[in-house]
Amino acid sequence: MAEGDAGMETSETVKEIRSRTGLNRKEFCQKFGIPLRTMEEWETGRRIPPEYIPRMLAYYTRSIDTDNARNEIRNHYDIVEDAEGNKVVIINDLRFKSRRNIDWNTVEQCLKEYVGSCVQILETSDEIYIGKDFPDEYTHSKDTKSLKGANRHAKANANASQIVEPMIKIAAGKTFAPNYEEKHVADAKYGWYRYDTRFAIPVYNDEGNLCRYNIFGARILIRHDEDGKMYLYDILRIKKETSEPLEQ
Repeated sequence: MAEGDAGMETSETVKEIRSRTGLNRKEFCQKFGIPLRTMEEWETGRRIPPEYIPRMLAYYTRSIDTDNARNEIRNHYDIVEDAEGNKVVIINDLRFKSRRNIDWNTVEQCLKEYVGSCVQILETSDEIYIGKDFPDEYTHSKDTKSLKGANRHAKANANASQIVEPMIKIAAGKTFAPNYEEKHVADAKYGWYRYDTRFAIPVYNDEGNLCRYNIFGARILIRHDEDGKMYLYDILRIKKETSEPLEQ
């Protein structure tokens, strides 16, 4: 067998192993700690995985419980309603626990896992795609830089990177504005949309016990591309609400 044919067969084997688990590519990567881009390249044959990879994956996936795997991936957040019936995404497990020295490169890598995903907003049924420009914009925009000086808000901004998809899902209050910027003449040809969204992060006491959740509001900025699709561009104005926090 030619070397190229053998490599393609290895890629097909990896894809078949993942398919048997019932997990999509992103879920599979989260479960086994594989970079999403690497898995994509393995499955499409653009990059040939080492020969031991299929054997290792076959071993670790042979007894996988798909339902439990999905629950394990998704249990870091819940979507609840507050007293007024407004939806809030609750983060159950903070990835970035410190208010200081947040590694924004790690935040950006976390966001890159979403690239290529499509999320439907519950209120409007709009389909929002996550493009390659979002991770860089989210971590390096002027809005984010202004938050980095405020420790609490920077922490909220970093941890919101865990829940991008559910934040889009519960977005509401859609508004429109035309595009007037020359640099966005193509990627925002049909204008900009903004939606409101909300999330909550846990607060712990000195003993390490959960005592409440602080609620944050944010604005989701969407560009309407010349290809007709709507793309997530940035998440702005992340700010703690003055309303009563959610109790445990």
